[in-house]
Amino acid sequence: MNDVAFVFALLLTYQAKHFISDYLLQTTWMANGKMKPGWGFLYPLTLHVLIHALLTLTIVMTVNPHLWWLALVDFGAHFTMDRIKSARALLGRFGNPQKQSFWISFGFDQMVHHLTHYFIIWQLVTNR
Repeated sequence: MNDVAFVFALLLTYQAKHFISDYLLQTTWMANGKMKPGWGFLYPLTLHVLIHALLTLTIVMTVNPHLWWLALVDFGAHFTMDRIKSARALLGRFGNPQKQSFWISFGFDQMVHHLTHYFIIWQLVTNR
């Protein structure tokens, strides 16, 4: 497979991984739990982010097992961004979907997740 086809395949794979992790496998308990004050967010957010990391680990182990640590990058980036987006003292205060601030916050969250995936893809492509 040439580099362009390889990149395209990884982009499609990571789009599917993101959809599966964020929308199909994220339960209501996880989504609501990420917004809990104090340390109440920790278990639901960690479980949600662990799903992301495990799917990234599956992809990475298929492509280049030496880059297993990229699953930790995904875990850390996703955990940090989701906590910032969900915490009521941070971007979580923009929780009203009737307001533009909600959509800007949501879009920023999605952009960070995609940029994380682009970094992972870049590592996989340059370390073939």
